[in-house]
Amino acid sequence: MQRIVVVGASLAGLRAAEMLRREGYGGELHIVGEEPHLPYDRPPLSKQVLTGAWERDRTFLLDSDTERLLGATWHLDTRAIGLDLDARQVRLERDSTLEYDGLIIATGARPRRLPGTEGLGGVHALRTIDDATALRADIDAGARAAVVVGAGFIGAEVTASLRTLGLDVAMVEALPAPFERVLGVEMGSVIIDAHREQGVDVRVGVGVQELIGSERVEQVVLADGTVLAADLVVVGVGVIPNTEWLEGSGLTLDNGVVCDETCLAAPGVVAAGDVARWLNRRFDEVMRVEHWDNAVDQGGHAARRLLAGDDADLDEFAYEPIPWFWTDQYAMKIQLAGRSGPGQRIEVVSGSVAERKFAAIYGRDDRLVAVLGFNRPRQVMQYRQLIADGASFDDALTFAAGSA
Repeated sequence: MQRIVVVGASLAGLRAAEMLRREGYGGELHIVGEEPHLPYDRPPLSKQVLTGAWERDRTFLLDSDTERLLGATWHLDTRAIGLDLDARQVRLERDSTLEYDGLIIATGARPRRLPGTEGLGGVHALRTIDDATALRADIDAGARAAVVVGAGFIGAEVTASLRTLGLDVAMVEALPAPFERVLGVEMGSVIIDAHREQGVDVRVGVGVQELIGSERVEQVVLADGTVLAADLVVVGVGVIPNTEWLEGSGLTLDNGVVCDETCLAAPGVVAAGDVARWLNRRFDEVMRVEHWDNAVDQGGHAARRLLAGDDADLDEFAYEPIPWFWTDQYAMKIQLAGRSGPGQRIEVVSGSVAERKFAAIYGRDDRLVAVLGFNRPRQVMQYRQLIADGASFDDALTFAAGSA
């Protein structure tokens, strides 16, 4: 290959580019990014950057030596707007095109927005470094009352950071049992109870009807008629994969770029990170994973898959990770490895739920499929290895009994 184009100056895109060079690729390398910034780390945005513990520059991932070794041509502040698979061309805004021999799609995802809030000051998402800067500026300007819409992991992290900064926070979730779809009702309630103990006004089973304010948000009206004061609002109600630019290209788009089990989306085209949806044979599930760890691993894997050529062995290049995720909230370090979900068997195998220091395992069809840890990193790694070994749920229980 003489020219490889990476669309997405993201963590996944950067790790893909680095892997290309490590694997000996010496051709042209072009990296296209919609934001004006070089790649940076997103997890600190809702924690260290938001609380002021880190300056935003600390999140950037490229030093001058790495940038020089990559030898990439960067097309920043530039959106990709189309793909021609037959001509092997990426169309960019401002009427330019990039031809490629190999293409890596790593365009990530964007936050869902509340309808009718465009142009209203004080309403934030938290996805980009500029989002974090804008939110922090509102806090520094004296905002005291915050409403966080959405009690998923990003909403819970932002809530914890805002409480740490001393703001009055209400967290609103339309679902009656936050985290149920990921952790189950009992495990999800552990997180919600911790927020209530920290003074968060948690409202579940109720949605947002409207935001009130002239130039800036002043109040949030809930569907049950409750009115909450708000100097700022943070919306964390999920993300949408950035695939619109690929419509009509011939790629299969369905909640992401659909790939085979090796991350190949079409001849000479692979995808990685939040935008990629592929068959993970370990769990027999077509999945799209929005975690930092997956962006790192899948970016590197997609690069190696691209270099191997379209006819590479499926078994050799099957991408079968055990998804892994963590979140820090107050004194809780929460880690989740595997694929937990509703209807699965759950057993606490270590520690105390009441003390929020425990490990719980998840089973599906007598298979160990996930482990959740609250301040139990060692146990999470132990059971993650059991998942990798293909252990049954009973095997995991036997291991737990022997470790007690």
